[in-house]
Amino acid sequence: MHTPADRIRNVALVGHRGSGKTSLHEALLFEAGAVGRMGSVVDRNTVSDCDPDEQARQMSIAATLSSCDWQERKINLLDTPGEPSFIADALGALRVCESAVFVVNAVMGVEVSTSRLWERAAELDIARMLFVNMLDRERADFYRTLEQIKRAFGPHAVATEIPIGSEHELEGVVDLVDMKAYRQDSAERCGWSEIPIPDDVAARAEEYREKLMDEVCEVSDALMERYLEGQEIAHDEIVGALKEGTNHGRIFPVVCGVATRNLGTTRLLDAIVEDLPSPVKHGALTVGDRSGIGQQLAPVDDAELFAYAFKTRADQFAGRINLIRVYQGVMRADSQVLNTHSHAKERIGQLLRYEGREVVHVAEFGPGDIGAVAKLKETRAGDWLSARDEPIEMPRLKLPAPVMAFAVSPKSRGDEDKVLSSLHRLQEEDPTIELRRDQQTGEQIVAGLSQVHVEVIVERLRERFGVEVTLAPPRVPYRETIRRPAVGHGRHKKQSGGRGQFGDCQIEIEPLGGITGRNGFEFVDQIKGGVIPNSFIPAVEKGVREAMAAGVLGGYPVTGVRVRLIDGSHHSVDSSEIAFKLAGVAAMKQALQDADPALLEPVMLVTASVPESCVGDVIGDLNSRRGRPQGMEPAGTMTEIRAEVPMAEMLNYAPDLRSITAGQGDYTLELLRYEEVPAQLTQKIVEQAGQERSAVHA
Repeated sequence: MHTPADRIRNVALVGHRGSGKTSLHEALLFEAGAVGRMGSVVDRNTVSDCDPDEQARQMSIAATLSSCDWQERKINLLDTPGEPSFIADALGALRVCESAVFVVNAVMGVEVSTSRLWERAAELDIARMLFVNMLDRERADFYRTLEQIKRAFGPHAVATEIPIGSEHELEGVVDLVDMKAYRQDSAERCGWSEIPIPDDVAARAEEYREKLMDEVCEVSDALMERYLEGQEIAHDEIVGALKEGTNHGRIFPVVCGVATRNLGTTRLLDAIVEDLPSPVKHGALTVGDRSGIGQQLAPVDDAELFAYAFKTRADQFAGRINLIRVYQGVMRADSQVLNTHSHAKERIGQLLRYEGREVVHVAEFGPGDIGAVAKLKETRAGDWLSARDEPIEMPRLKLPAPVMAFAVSPKSRGDEDKVLSSLHRLQEEDPTIELRRDQQTGEQIVAGLSQVHVEVIVERLRERFGVEVTLAPPRVPYRETIRRPAVGHGRHKKQSGGRGQFGDCQIEIEPLGGITGRNGFEFVDQIKGGVIPNSFIPAVEKGVREAMAAGVLGGYPVTGVRVRLIDGSHHSVDSSEIAFKLAGVAAMKQALQDADPALLEPVMLVTASVPESCVGDVIGDLNSRRGRPQGMEPAGTMTEIRAEVPMAEMLNYAPDLRSITAGQGDYTLELLRYEEVPAQLTQKIVEQAGQERSAVHA
């Protein structure tokens, strides 16, 4: 039998990198009895960071699902990455959970990823709780961190616990709801003793209890009226109002502890069960079909199955594993469902539940539950599985655009197809990876959110799929154009006995459009009197286009040119399409040489989101990159700067922006137009292009 929906808690652990989410995940599983021994990130033996690249970097790269039982409730925990490069998994976890525990480092306070994920959680309208971690560290301060939380997330973030002691003398917590103190049994780190509230924290406990009561009583007008009149509020009423406020985003409880010492985790498990909503409490999910009509999916057993695949993991041995959230109905092993995206039938074979390090086969998942399905052939992240072919769609996640691009090539010849297919499999589990082939340069481009992101992609190609690749900065797709009109004459004549070859044409070329907006190509036939038969005119145009594929400056494609075919001659026997094509090539090359050719470069619109304190430094850096700032405006707690910058200056911008903004800034790029390269740079680019061509032909 499956767990009833009202006894399920789906919780995402989110926060900035280094805040201790994985350690907290490990401690919660240990406290709930799902694992017999707590692992350590440093020792590389935690449940969630099990990939070699995660262990080597000591950070989460992918979201990990684990389940445990506490107070007759099933808790599905999703440990998510805090590194901004892997934010897609964190956002995907927030989407399928009713609640999130935000983990905050008590030394560093509220950091940039925490703020960004909080905004996304608010958009999704899910319940939020905060766990102030690492209180035993030097310079850790719960009260300073609490004030930062209030400044960042508003006054409704309120402490429901305060610590007993600080830094290395931390020994327990005071529960402000029950007004009881608990001390950890330090020898075992896995037991709690209730103690009297120590005298040195009693006054502070009363102070923060009053602040908690102010927030709790605001949930109900009747409760607030009684509270202001000085009437006693019953304990059950306080608990009920706290749960109601938390469920509806009107209160954000703040608890505290030390994950690596398993301090505070029992209280956190209690809070998850008591204060955070079940799928039933959270209510039905509204989804739309492709015509935009909304549909309600309620967490009930006796309705048609609708399950959402929110993460796909590719493995060369285990195949494809999908993490799924059942929104309605019951998913059963050895059953058949329909993929509403591909319209393909899928056989549900094994249903998997992750209990710590153990993988348990289960018979079914009920509404509201989260689990895994192995070896589905057509299903990818973002697909729906249903009892019938219902064209429903989940609103798309707003994912950041890739900004760090590299040209990727296999180290071994013949591995091109294997590299591409492996990259596509990695893209299935990480939608922020962008793959494309540059039509101009012919390079296979892989783009990610940072250099670390792309490095992880390369490592996974090697570890999972056995292919090694090299990375190189992508070549800037320069173009060439002309500044003035010119005339070109081309003649191809060859006589070697028997039938010869003869083609002769004369063209005029001129710029098409203004110098900053040149693009396109126009061919105009102005032949009169049949000096070139109509059947050969397309061959001339073909030759002109071929010559434009590699310009006379750096061999870059030519654009922004109007070509007029004005004269020529033919031979009744020796003329042919190939002869006129070659004549067209010669005429165009001659005309381009005389038309004052110019080099064009792509100019990008850069939108950078940075802290206000860094605005001056960021603008100065953009100016040094030949950028032209276009304006700035506040965007929440950040400032958004817009500037136009040549692409050539942005290839390595990501690490520089992170350095300037202490890791808090990010940016997007969008192609605006092509502009003429400054004269002092043109010669350098042309010489470099010549060297590259020589190296290829060497």
